[in-house]
Amino acid sequence: MNCTDDLITEINGFGRFQKMILCISLVGPFTLPCHFLLSNFIATIPSHHCDISSLDAEGIFGNLSREQKLTVSIPAQDDGTPASCHMFSYPQFHLLSNSSSSSELPVVQCQNGWEYDNSTFISTLATQWDLVCDKKGLNKAVTTIFFIGVMFGAVFFGGMSDRFGRKPMLLVSYISGMAFTLASIFSTSFIMFAVLRFFSGFTITGIVIVSTVLNVEWVDIQHRRLVCITGSMAWAVGSTSLSLFAFCIRDWRWLTVAVTSPLLLSTVLWWWVPESARWLIANGRAEKAHYYLHKCAVMNRKEEVISRIKPEALSIIASDEGKKNYSYLDLLRTPKMRRLALLTGTIWFCVATMTYGISLNITGFGLNMYLTQFVYGAIEVPSKLIVYYLLEKIGRRKTEAGAQLLAGISLMINIFIPKDQWVGRTVVAVLGKGFAVAAFCTIVLYSSELYPTVLRQNGMGYNSFLGRLGVCLAPLVLLLDSFWGHFSQTILCSVALIASVVACQLPETRDRCLPETIEDVESTGKNLIYHDKQEDEEKMTTNETNEDH
Repeated sequence: MNCTDDLITEINGFGRFQKMILCISLVGPFTLPCHFLLSNFIATIPSHHCDISSLDAEGIFGNLSREQKLTVSIPAQDDGTPASCHMFSYPQFHLLSNSSSSSELPVVQCQNGWEYDNSTFISTLATQWDLVCDKKGLNKAVTTIFFIGVMFGAVFFGGMSDRFGRKPMLLVSYISGMAFTLASIFSTSFIMFAVLRFFSGFTITGIVIVSTVLNVEWVDIQHRRLVCITGSMAWAVGSTSLSLFAFCIRDWRWLTVAVTSPLLLSTVLWWWVPESARWLIANGRAEKAHYYLHKCAVMNRKEEVISRIKPEALSIIASDEGKKNYSYLDLLRTPKMRRLALLTGTIWFCVATMTYGISLNITGFGLNMYLTQFVYGAIEVPSKLIVYYLLEKIGRRKTEAGAQLLAGISLMINIFIPKDQWVGRTVVAVLGKGFAVAAFCTIVLYSSELYPTVLRQNGMGYNSFLGRLGVCLAPLVLLLDSFWGHFSQTILCSVALIASVVACQLPETRDRCLPETIEDVESTGKNLIYHDKQEDEEKMTTNETNEDH
């Protein structure tokens, strides 16, 4: 038996056992895009102006109508709406009879808080803690703080999953993610909320890192792309559903509860999740690996296969190297691993920056924010179906490089479309989002196939760290439009094109065995990444024929 893939194939690499794992793993990732994009709604700043109720209570306004009260108390902006952050130092009653400009009149900052337009949102972070005017930047900071947590959480769960196993760390992510997120809705200050939001991101990111690898490690070569694309569909459904949740639930606390609730079901279903047999074998735990492989064989009705294999035989598949403890430093110790880490890390950083630079800009194209979010989520479905076809037809490398190139071209086109043509800009942006999602979906599967089993979670954790670093920078990139209207689009276009070039440097993994150890990646003759499984089978057939003769 040349590799674990052969054993997985013999006991049915995509039988009822694998389908059970896949179905269970779909629940947790559903909530992730909701949390990753939650700030689009809970951190929105509604229309607002200075609160003048104290002046009204003093009887200064007399019998004036509401419009007249605003006219004498708050200067008007160019579009005729009341200013958001200033009020007159004293009521200007002459403005009721004289329509002259109020720009020269003395103003002060709001003295008694703000009055918010609750027609769209009942409550947001901005209305909860008055994060407007001088403090409006804190709303963007919430997104960055959350993704900083996601960034460090990726490193933590990647390393811990390679050391303690996939299954226990998945439970830790479920429970702690749900606990910190629900605790955040009881925050009594913005600082408390920001801290809890950081830990929410830190803990919840383990779900996607662990479940993706666990799915890939339990299926055969032919079905790796299927489980990856199917798993990512949960992300698409979650992203689309967020717009529906937000449209129906206008209070930020209850919206947070709604998008977190699926984790309760995930925690219950966790009891049926098996540990990765690959990880157990690679870490010298042959008895436990045999136990799960037996369960898989029984459910897939392949008992006769596993009955011929003793636990001792499983340890032969993995070398002695698989019994060592590995860390992130092992990604840098050997030349081919260093090169692999550099290339995949660059792609993850670029594709994440580009994807979230588009996703977080739901108000930048003139459409309703709920509709934009829905369309951004809906485009992911056909995008991933196309990826499923292309991964087998042209391979991982060409799909990744091509998706990045087309995303970059879409962003480039939007630079030259006038901003008043919002329909055209939105259509191109949605196409760009579709290509970006295709690139993101591909690199997740691609990376999990490139790294060896003993370092796969460390590799995914490292890549996710750099990806989330890109996500942290995405909101800041969007702020650059205040200097030049196309600044952010130019940067996002550039990183997409860079990622396309880098992707061309990676080896193809279509129809190849997963590497088990670092030696498999480093040794030319034993490197399973570059060694076609079909060639192995042909050689085995030839050898068996020679033996018969």
